[in-house]
Amino acid sequence: MYDELQEQLREARAQGTTLIPMGAGSKRDWLPPREGKTLSLAGISGIIDYQPSELVIRARAGTPLREIETTLAERNQMLASEPPTLDGRSTLGGAVACGWSGPRRPWAGALRDQVLGVTMLNGTGELLRFGGSVIKNVAGFDVSRLMTGSMGTLGVILEANLKVVPRPPVDIVLALECGQAEGIRRANQASASAIPLAGAAWEAGVLRLRLSGAAAGVAVGRDILGGEEDHDGLAWFDALRHFRHAFFGQPAPGMILWRLSLPQAAPPLLVGYPQLVDWAGGQRWLLAHVEASSIVQAAASAAGGNASMRRVGTPWPPHTPLNPTIAALQQRLKRAFDPAGLFGNHLPPFA
Repeated sequence: MYDELQEQLREARAQGTTLIPMGAGSKRDWLPPREGKTLSLAGISGIIDYQPSELVIRARAGTPLREIETTLAERNQMLASEPPTLDGRSTLGGAVACGWSGPRRPWAGALRDQVLGVTMLNGTGELLRFGGSVIKNVAGFDVSRLMTGSMGTLGVILEANLKVVPRPPVDIVLALECGQAEGIRRANQASASAIPLAGAAWEAGVLRLRLSGAAAGVAVGRDILGGEEDHDGLAWFDALRHFRHAFFGQPAPGMILWRLSLPQAAPPLLVGYPQLVDWAGGQRWLLAHVEASSIVQAAASAAGGNASMRRVGTPWPPHTPLNPTIAALQQRLKRAFDPAGLFGNHLPPFA
C-alpha cells in the first residue's frame, strides 16, 4: 500500500525536490519553518494490530492519537508518556517524529522508550522495518528510537509499534503554595521517594503534584506530601499536556516561548521572566523578548542544559548551532539514511 509514496519519493529525487513528511500539521506553529513540498501521510491511517494482553499496539503513521487513546481506554490502558494531541489533530507518525512527551515523562519514560519498532521509507525510497512488536524484542542498533525525535529528516515513518500500560486506578492532584526554588526542591524530594508521582509542575507560586497508582500508595503519598487536594488539578495537567494552558498562547509580538531542558534539580534561572516549570524542574517554559535570546541560551548552557525556541511572536530567528561533536554524528546519520538530502538538511535543533 506504500507504492504510491515510494513513487513520490522517486519523482522528488529525480526533480531535486525537497520533501517534508507531514500528518495533520498540528505542530507547524510550534517548530521553525522548513522549505519544501509537503508529503502528506494523512491518508495512511488505521490501527493494524492491538494485543491488550501483550500491552502492544501497532498503527499507521496518519492514525490520530485520539483514535489510539480511545481504543486503549476501552481496555483501561494508555500511552505512558502522554504525548500531546494538540486539539485532537496530532497523528501517531507526527508524535513519533517529534518525540514530545507529557507531564508523566520523568516517571513513566519518554515516548522513545515506548517505541518498539517502526516501518519507514529512507531517502532512497527503500521500505525498511526496524525493531519488533513485543516488549522483550531488543537486538542490534535501535533505529526505532533513533527515528523518534528525528523531525522527519531521516525518513518517512509509515508505521509504529508502541508499548502501552494499564491505566492507574487512582489519580489525584495536590497543590502547595511556595516559591519556585522551594517548588523544585519539594518536587525532587517527592521524585526521589517511593511516592507514585506522575506529575510535578510549578507556576505562579503553586506547586502541583499528581499522584497516580493504587489507592493505598496514593493515600500514603498524600499523607507524606501534605497540601490541599486540587479538584481541578487533573484538568490543569491535561491542559499542560496538550498545550492548552494559557501560558502557551501565541506570544506577543517580539516575544519567544522557550523550552529549557535542564538537570531536574537545577536552581531557578532567569527569575525575572514569566515561567512554568514542569517535570520537577527538568523542563521549563519561559517567555522572553527576542533580544534576550543570547541571555536565555547562555543561562541554560551554564546550568548544564539547553534552550530551544518553540513558538514565536516574531519571524523565527536562527537557532544556535549544535555542539560540533553532536552535529558531526547527525551528519553521518543523515548521509546513511538520506544521502541525497531528499528530506532537506535541516537537522533537529532540539535535544
